[in-house]
Amino acid sequence: MNMHAPLGGSETAACPVSSHNEWDPLEEIIVGRLEGSTIPSDHPVVTCNIPGMAARAQALAAGFRFPKFMVEPAQQELDNFISVLEQLGVTVTRPDAYNHKAKFSTPDWSSRGFCNSCPRDSMLVIGEEIIETPMAWPCRYFETHSYRPILKDYFRRGARWTSAPKPQLTDELFDPNFKLPEKGEPIRYILTEFEPVFDAADFFRCGRDIFVTRSNVTNAMGVDWLRRHLGEGYRIHEIKSRCPNPMHIDTTILPLGPGKVLINPEYINPDELPDVLKKWDILVAPDPDPIDDRILKITSMCGKWLSMNILMVDEKRMIVDPHHTNMMRQVEKWGFEPIPVPFLHYAAFGGAFHCATLDVRRRGTLESYF
Repeated sequence: MNMHAPLGGSETAACPVSSHNEWDPLEEIIVGRLEGSTIPSDHPVVTCNIPGMAARAQALAAGFRFPKFMVEPAQQELDNFISVLEQLGVTVTRPDAYNHKAKFSTPDWSSRGFCNSCPRDSMLVIGEEIIETPMAWPCRYFETHSYRPILKDYFRRGARWTSAPKPQLTDELFDPNFKLPEKGEPIRYILTEFEPVFDAADFFRCGRDIFVTRSNVTNAMGVDWLRRHLGEGYRIHEIKSRCPNPMHIDTTILPLGPGKVLINPEYINPDELPDVLKKWDILVAPDPDPIDDRILKITSMCGKWLSMNILMVDEKRMIVDPHHTNMMRQVEKWGFEPIPVPFLHYAAFGGAFHCATLDVRRRGTLESYF
């Protein structure tokens, strides 16, 4: 495995933001931070998506700093991950450290912050445009402020910078009678269609085709806002997920390269995929390797399928947590080259490699793959 093979070759595009899919050769990426991280509020839109033990612990400690025993191992993993990316020739950009414990308010509600560990959620890159998303968690209302120096720099250097309408996040957006579906019941969402909201992590990009899952942070009105904003040059397809508490697409389905898409067999029925994706090779993710560490189980904000939360360096190389040996072996059988990087402790802050990053520049052009 030639982990350190350089990515260079062609001249870098003039615009600092240029990314059309999830697999072109990676040139520049934003990686999140843990400094100032604060345990999120116990608002229903937050707790409905956090696994049981973590949700109970979170509700008791909401608004307090994450303890050192959680931050320190995750920080070590993050530092190592950044080092690996730099060794691969990728430019790594970081947001400012931020005091997420500071309280803020609108005329209708008040909250403390969360963290900027997952830039994948708050910003969506479409070609040379970077879009700040209208997130549904109140504690994330001002999260992109820590990225503003980066956004202003990209804008000055030629990128398009857009912010979706800032949501009100009043009670009208949330179903007061919401409860998670029992097994066999249809999927329900806590969001109403009061106003457009979406997280960027509910979308993935395949050139002119963009795919989305409805979730507890992305409603139909949010999808429609993005569809109208992008216009006729793009096609947005909705993917039906069977996840009982859906939030973010990257542990449900993720493209690994042109013609290859990884699916979660619990959440995706291949027969219900959009017709365009049925033409691709459907790669079924293996069962995740169980995590036996009690602390990791209690603190994780994510489900067991975080093994799918990988980052493509190019069409062949991907960054994977070595704990997930089933995934490592399977992707090798499919012809990919896994780069093992430990990252289990980062799950306490919202995700793994795909969540923790935002690929702002990949070497490639806008294409249609279908």
